[in-house]
Amino acid sequence: MKTNKSFLKRLKITKNGKIIGRKPGLNHFNAKASRRKQLAGKRGQEFVMTGKEKSRFLPGLL
Repeated sequence: MKTNKSFLKRLKITKNGKIIGRKPGLNHFNAKASRRKQLAGKRGQEFVMTGKEKSRFLPGLL
């Protein structure tokens, strides 16, 4: 089974196996947001996936 490449490009897998993804809701219109909120959007957020989803989208990586 092949890894879903488009899905993998949006995620980062840490050395401990955590899956990090983008925080939602920060695509555009960030100029009026406070600097704190702008920078918080750069930080990733843990992406929760069930074992079934991991085996479907990320086989061989986990």
